[in-house]
Amino acid sequence: MIKDSPNPPLDSSSLHACADQAINHHLNPSSTPASSDDGQGLFAVRKGLDAETLLVNTSEGLASVQALASHLAFEIDGTARSVALGICRMVEAIQLLVSEALNAHCGKAGR
Repeated sequence: MIKDSPNPPLDSSSLHACADQAINHHLNPSSTPASSDDGQGLFAVRKGLDAETLLVNTSEGLASVQALASHLAFEIDGTARSVALGICRMVEAIQLLVSEALNAHCGKAGR
């Protein structure tokens, strides 16, 4: 079947409105409404979780990201590999901070 037009016409006014909204969001954060905890977000952290649970899950999440970035780094070459290895190093540093916070928290809880 042959289409009369390869692409539908674009509504430039809606594109401009979206572009303005994106620019305002990044350049004028005070002009955009602050997000509220109305339960409408894509992800949420259940209220009432203790610090140890949050830190353990954060540590496991970081370990997963580190594994993904490490695997990616050995599949690619050049600048992209350097970027992936940089991500690995940053995640490792954050993991050390989370581990230290977890140790400090568990040390206090054990006293």
